[in-house]
Amino acid sequence: MSDLHDLTLAEQAAAVRRRTVSPTELVDHHLRRIEELDGVLGAYRTVDASGARRAARAAEARLAAAGTGGGNGTGDAATLPPLLGVPLSVKDTWPVRGLPFTAGSAAFDDRIAPEDAAAVGALRAAGGMLLGTTTAAEFGCSSYTETVHATARSPYDPGRGAGGSSGGAAASVAAGLAAGALGSDGGGSVRIPAAACGVVGLKPGRGRVTPAPGTDAFGLATAGPLARTVLDAAILLDVMAGSIPGDGSTLPAVPAVSPGHFRSCGEREPGPLRIGVLPRTDGWHPEAALASHRTADLLADLGHRVEEAPPFDPGEYLPDFTVLWSVLAAAVPVPPEREDRLLPLTRWLRDRGNEHSAVRLAAAMASLTAVARTICHRYDRFDAVLSPTTDQPPLPVGTSADPDEPERTYARMLSVTPRTPVANLTGRPSISLPLHWTPDGLPIGVMLTARLHQEGLLLSLGAQLERARPWHHHAARQAAVLERAAVPEQATRRATARPGRRTR
Repeated sequence: MSDLHDLTLAEQAAAVRRRTVSPTELVDHHLRRIEELDGVLGAYRTVDASGARRAARAAEARLAAAGTGGGNGTGDAATLPPLLGVPLSVKDTWPVRGLPFTAGSAAFDDRIAPEDAAAVGALRAAGGMLLGTTTAAEFGCSSYTETVHATARSPYDPGRGAGGSSGGAAASVAAGLAAGALGSDGGGSVRIPAAACGVVGLKPGRGRVTPAPGTDAFGLATAGPLARTVLDAAILLDVMAGSIPGDGSTLPAVPAVSPGHFRSCGEREPGPLRIGVLPRTDGWHPEAALASHRTADLLADLGHRVEEAPPFDPGEYLPDFTVLWSVLAAAVPVPPEREDRLLPLTRWLRDRGNEHSAVRLAAAMASLTAVARTICHRYDRFDAVLSPTTDQPPLPVGTSADPDEPERTYARMLSVTPRTPVANLTGRPSISLPLHWTPDGLPIGVMLTARLHQEGLLLSLGAQLERARPWHHHAARQAAVLERAAVPEQATRRATARPGRRTR
């Protein structure tokens, strides 16, 4: 079958249960597609072909043991895990047992993960087949993904970046190199690449997904799903959600609703809601402004109460956020003899982080807590707040980073993504939806942010918007773009092997 990658995650899972396609067919199809296109997209850091095929054989054995109940709720097959036989990717900032774990950095080129992250283990336990790890910005520090290993590119224009820091994860999903992906979001790192690649990116609320075996002392970062549909994102969140003893932040366990709490949210209407729309600022690209305006009109047509929200000023959080961001970069333990392998932006952030005293860090954390409370109070009368995810369409590769001026790089990065960190500071859930496209075919993400605990509301609202303005037909344009781009790349690959990606 040549169109298996066009099936959504939910459709692939259903096809496996119905036995109309086998897990091995799905794995082999996606591995061939990675081989054909990843040289163009730079999505994967490590491709684990042997591990994925072992997982496929295990899934087939489990299907055989379940008998012929299929997905109809009869027999043992009714208890099959929700992601059985579904091919997935994992961002290289999450450890995957036995695979290279570089966090996007040449400083860790020889590091192998000794164990799975808890969220990775949850994907495996749910039957997911891991194809490999995806290209990530170094230490997750940037809103673009251009590393020594590879540059992750948007499938809608490979001359433009895939965003960051989960750029490879978003590109893998958008181009059909995986059915879904595990990313992470500490300042927009799931939502920004989702916007650049025309997919759904969900940042769950603080405490919804455990960071184990790591920690998140500042409460900014969380695991988050990337998917082609809202329903697919909901299915992934059902699997990933949960905490373990010792986590710094936790949320109550979700109700045990079959076939999954968040999936059920995505399958029901949200009811009339009060939506606040952030006013346009000078930095918005005209297409970003149009995306917000058209989505607001659509929400009104769907019966929601749409109002202009109070303006937002990034200056409220930026100085203290920079303190935390730089200290997080500095806190990554890098052997002194490998510091020179780091990218200029990372080195600049680490230098700044090392300049801050514990007193300055504590003051920044206290200030940001106060700012977060103020922001929550300002927008709390709204069920969700609407804005463009980023101020610009996906940027041309090489225009985000200035290796000679890392401070300018950092300022430029935040000027394009000024609103995404707010959900990280407040701990609120936030989602980017591919609801708008420029005349030349570039995706523009629209962001909705809800109150704490309200991932279900965002999924219900996002699914309603997807039904009203579906985006799946844009995949045909993407396929034509990739077909043109892959021809010269394949000729080059025959002459020389790509140095960045590892295949196991």
